[in-house]
Amino acid sequence: MPADTFDPQAQPNQGLPGGLILLGVLGLIAAVYWTFRPQQPAQPAATPRAITARGDLAADEKSTIELFRHASPSVVYITTTALQRDIFSRNLLEIPRGTGSGFIWDELGHVVTNFHVIKDANRAKVMLSDQTAHNARLVGVAPDKDLAVLRIDASSEKLRPIPVGTSNDLEVGQKVFAIGNPFGLDHTLTTGVISGLGRQIQSVSRRPIEGVIQTDAAINPGNSGGPLLDSAGRLIGVNTAIASPSGAYAGVGFAVPVDTVNRFVPDLIEHGKIDRPGLGVAIAEQQINRRLKIRGALVLRVSPDSPAAKAGLRPTRYNQAGRLELGDIIVRIDEEEITSGDDLIAALQKHAVGDRVKLTIYRGEQALEVEVALGPI
Repeated sequence: MPADTFDPQAQPNQGLPGGLILLGVLGLIAAVYWTFRPQQPAQPAATPRAITARGDLAADEKSTIELFRHASPSVVYITTTALQRDIFSRNLLEIPRGTGSGFIWDELGHVVTNFHVIKDANRAKVMLSDQTAHNARLVGVAPDKDLAVLRIDASSEKLRPIPVGTSNDLEVGQKVFAIGNPFGLDHTLTTGVISGLGRQIQSVSRRPIEGVIQTDAAINPGNSGGPLLDSAGRLIGVNTAIASPSGAYAGVGFAVPVDTVNRFVPDLIEHGKIDRPGLGVAIAEQQINRRLKIRGALVLRVSPDSPAAKAGLRPTRYNQAGRLELGDIIVRIDEEEITSGDDLIAALQKHAVGDRVKLTIYRGEQALEVEVALGPI
């Protein structure tokens, strides 16, 4: 029969089945792969790194740590609330108003802070370094100096008065330390130097505070009222304000000098206020000076029975012809030149009630000298 003839009686090929052949091929490939695959190095067991010995702390680090340990128990955290009437129920509600810092002044529980920390508040709480909270009562305020004194009832062992230094011998470049509660973070330490002395800032009452300390120690909202310390851990100022477009730290902070604090806090404790020495006159605003081209403090009004009235100072008034007649212009107190109302206020703040000062004034074209005994204003 020809080879290409179809024979239904023929038998099929008897070779290996196709599935077994495929498995064999795959097995051969796997054997080759495992024989010639790249070998990975053995991984050692993961363990912590060995600790490098630190050695002793630097001397300045030790002194800073010791300063904080010693001073921080004198620093307190102040929270205030205000009463607000609910518009629906008409009930009075206690609304959180703000936070700030302060420090313990004496063993009687007096606490010094900024006036603006407790301004418009109805209640205040003082938290000590041991985290115990105490209700505070207001003792006295000096808005012109941005100072306030509170008092808490706490056992004497909880009260550590802060050591008080002086601010009349400070030097630019001197190290300073601020402890406070910025953004509610209690007992935060920041460091820096004195950047400037004799600065002037405006108080809440819009009167100038003289002799202010400028520092680059970080001061943020919540630091207000806390202490600025020298390297001996002594109080040299009360952190009061920052100069920043954003309201946060920008490298320029200010503190009321401790000599001012030490001068007025006793009066606040004893009398609840300070008697500000003055003349008993109302002075023209600076824009009036500019408009009239006046250099000095123009007297607008003189209070009856005031030191100025007793000294014969004349106010601005209309004369019988109906024309405006300018009052006396104060151009000097003792040897200090006065160019504006702010200068007059700053000069008076250097004196006490009862001091006698010599005023140089212009009355029209005439220059006069008048002696005045300063009175309480």
